[in-house]
Amino acid sequence: MANWLVLSAFIAVTVVIAQAVRLLFMVINGWRNRKKAVGVFHPYTNDGGGGERVLWCAVKAIQDVNPNLDCVIYTGDHDASPDSLSGRALDRFGVKLIHPPKVPFTSRLHQVVHLHRRKWVEETTYPRFTMIGQSFGSIYLSWEALCKYTPLYYFDTSGYAFTYPVARIFGCKVFSYTHYPTISLDMLSRVRGRSSMYNNDSLIAKSAILSRFKVVYYTLFGWLYSFVGSCAHLAMVNSSWTQSHIEKLWGIPARIRRVYPPCDTSRLQALPLEKSMKPPKIVSVAQFRPEKAHPLQLEAFAVAIKKLDQDLPRPIIQLVGSCRNEADEKRLQNLKDLAIKLNVDDHVEFHKNVMYRLLGGAVAGIHSMTDEHFGISVVEYMAAGAIPIAHNSAGPRMDIVLPENGKQTGFLAQGVEEYAEAIIEVIKMPENKRLEIAAAARKRASMFSEQRFYEDFKAAVRPIFCDGTK
Repeated sequence: MANWLVLSAFIAVTVVIAQAVRLLFMVINGWRNRKKAVGVFHPYTNDGGGGERVLWCAVKAIQDVNPNLDCVIYTGDHDASPDSLSGRALDRFGVKLIHPPKVPFTSRLHQVVHLHRRKWVEETTYPRFTMIGQSFGSIYLSWEALCKYTPLYYFDTSGYAFTYPVARIFGCKVFSYTHYPTISLDMLSRVRGRSSMYNNDSLIAKSAILSRFKVVYYTLFGWLYSFVGSCAHLAMVNSSWTQSHIEKLWGIPARIRRVYPPCDTSRLQALPLEKSMKPPKIVSVAQFRPEKAHPLQLEAFAVAIKKLDQDLPRPIIQLVGSCRNEADEKRLQNLKDLAIKLNVDDHVEFHKNVMYRLLGGAVAGIHSMTDEHFGISVVEYMAAGAIPIAHNSAGPRMDIVLPENGKQTGFLAQGVEEYAEAIIEVIKMPENKRLEIAAAARKRASMFSEQRFYEDFKAAVRPIFCDGTK
């Protein structure tokens, strides 16, 4: 029996050592074969929206700064090809790449690297402890990426901070564009305060023991997040709110740069500021996800209709968005049921993917997510001449809905009553006052243009490329 235990222990140790040696040789091989390229870690290249726009605008900006660098895209979309990705960048976002990703010319050099282990970063893989599960899963996925192709520069555009130490091990210069911290100080304070929200289940919020356990979990995760984030040579962030949290969490303020995301304001600014008030239309543009707080919008709208004077026109609210999965489809149906319950279904419309047409006729745009890191939809409202009614927190409060040359650019609100009052004020507002606010809002939106993104992004990354070529 003793001999068997000794033999088992010996075999186990041998296997561990062999695996460690194998991993070491993989890293050494990666170091030796590093290519003069930027590896862009973006596992979901067809996710649409602001994140994908940042991806392609960033690739174009990198090509402008250093045309001699290849831009290699790490993607888990197996149907993605070099041609389809460059075509998507142009057709969907109007971004023309200088030299689109090409078909690999040897079996070892890829311009598009397909990842086969993306399931390890998918939310559905981790019914519990999703945050830590996806973070550790990203380590595994980045290992696959860097073993297949090791670039001189590693660029994360999707917020996978746990991949940074892996890239450093492979000898890469690491830089990132962070839309939203994986964990924020606000999340921790909500758990401590036992506040129920989309990211803090009511069952946990009601239990002192479960809340304490979650505080410990979040605190430990925060320490890990702080360590991995500090491995970035450069961290670009999309807003003042994100910058504040990342600086406190990662502790590298000297390496953090604020680069506002590229918003497609040019087409929207061509829309007329004059809007029809027969009836006044309010638009809401957001995916049908829990954090977007669509029920609050409907409840506030119902209160506003009840409070409106009888001689004023009844407004229409148009909810525009998309559904990622069955859960979102169910959420959309629940919103339709809520509109009936609130007796406003005759004044509510639901649309999918027809944003620009609806923005052209909207007098106001409503946004209700708490701690929206930036708020691209709010910028789009302003560019289109729709007066924004946004949540009084994070990006909208700190960066977007601010006075322009001393003039009001919109409304900030919290809670059903404040949103309802803002809706009523927009509808009752004299035409000249509404046009004055809309014009100021449009001017404010111009500071979040694609051109501004290109300028700020290139200024941020130039020192990284200069250091890497010494």
